[in-house]
Amino acid sequence: MTFIVDKERLSRYAELIVGKGINPDPGQEVIIIAGLDEIEFTRMVVEKCYDHGAGKVILEWKDMPIERLAQLRQSEETLSAIENWELEKLKWRCEKLPALIWLDSDDPDGMDGIDQGKRARAQMARFPKVKPYRDEMENKFQWCIAGVPGVRWAAKVFPGIPEDEAVEKLWEAILGAARANGDPIANWEEHNRLIHRRCELLNSYNFAKLRYKSSNGTDFEVGLMEQGIFAGGAEKDLSGRVFNPNIPSEEIFTTPRKGDAEGLLVATKPLSWQGTLIEDFSIRFANGKAVEVRARKGQEALERMIAMDENAAFLGECALISWDSPINRTGILFYNTLFDENACCHLALGRGFDNCVRDYEKYSADELHAMGVNDSMIHVDFMIGSEDLAVDGITGSGEAVAIFRNGVWCI
Repeated sequence: MTFIVDKERLSRYAELIVGKGINPDPGQEVIIIAGLDEIEFTRMVVEKCYDHGAGKVILEWKDMPIERLAQLRQSEETLSAIENWELEKLKWRCEKLPALIWLDSDDPDGMDGIDQGKRARAQMARFPKVKPYRDEMENKFQWCIAGVPGVRWAAKVFPGIPEDEAVEKLWEAILGAARANGDPIANWEEHNRLIHRRCELLNSYNFAKLRYKSSNGTDFEVGLMEQGIFAGGAEKDLSGRVFNPNIPSEEIFTTPRKGDAEGLLVATKPLSWQGTLIEDFSIRFANGKAVEVRARKGQEALERMIAMDENAAFLGECALISWDSPINRTGILFYNTLFDENACCHLALGRGFDNCVRDYEKYSADELHAMGVNDSMIHVDFMIGSEDLAVDGITGSGEAVAIFRNGVWCI
C-alpha cells in the first residue's frame, strides 16, 4: 500500500507506537506482527525501533486470505498440531522477553464461510501447550496494539467509494482516534495524566459492586474484588518499564470477581470475533456465568465463544468509557474491537488482568485466581455503553455512588 496520508504525520504516529507504546530498552529485541497491506508503514515502525535502541527487530507477516485458505484446506489434525520449532520459539520469548507490536489491519469479515467449529476445536487443542509459556511471560514485557488500515477493513468501514479514498478516510479516523494529530507524544502525556487521576478517584471508594442500567434492557450487577483496583492508560511491567498497551485507549478498567454477576447485558455495537461479525446480541448472567446468549447475526459464533473453555463464560473485565469519547463522537463504526471498545463502556468475557489486583506481584497465580481473577484462553470485549447508561458503584456499606449518568462520567 502506498502512502496517502502525509509521511510526516505517519512518522509521528510510528514514533508514538514505539516511543510511548512499547518504550524499548537499549538492546532489547522487538517483534512486530503486521499485515501485507502495511509494508511501507511497517518499515517506518522498524526504523523507529532502531532509533530507540532496539537490538534486533523481527517481522512476522500476516495475511488473512492466506489464513482463511489454511482453515479451509488443512485438516483439523494439522491445524491442532504444534510443531517443535513453535515451542522453541515460545521458549526463546520467555528467555529474551522481546517487546511486541501488533499492527492490526484485519478484515472484519475475513473468516466468513469457514468451519468455525473446526477452527475453535483446533485452537482449544493448541492452547494447553501454549498456556505455560504465556503465563511465564505475563506482565514481564511491553506490548502495544495499534491500528493501520487494510484495504478490506477500509472498504467495510467506508463502503461504496474508491479503494484509495476509503483507505485515506480510515487513516484519518485512526490518527484522530489515536490522538496522533499535532504532537502525539504531548497528547498522550496529558491523556495518561487525566486517566490516572480518575483511576485514583475511583480506587479511593473501594467499591464492592458495579450496577448498570439502560433503557435498552441492560440491567446488571457485578461484584468486585476487595483487593481490586481500576487501571488505564500507561502501565508498568514487573521490571518497571512504562508502556501503553493500546493505541487508542480511552478506558478505565478493572477485573471483576469471578462468579459474582447477575442480570442482562445488551450490546450496543457489533462485535468482530475471529473474522465473524456478531450483531444485535445480548448475554444473560446467573451466578457469575453467561447462561443465555442471543444474537440476530452470529448466534453460533457467540455460543462457541462462551464454550471455548470452562471459564470462557465468566467475566474478565469491566471498562468505563464515556459515551462522548472522541472515538464515539466520530460516528464511525470501526468493526474492530481495539477502536470500538474505546468508544463506550464495555465488558469482556474470559481472562482477567492480574495487574488489576493491588500488589499483584506478591501473589501466586493460584492466589490471584482464588481472589477472583478469571483465567481463560479468550478475552473478548463487547460494548454495552449507551446514551442513557447509568452506572453506580456500590460501596461495602451498601451506599450507591453515581459514576455514569446519561452515558457520561458524573463522579
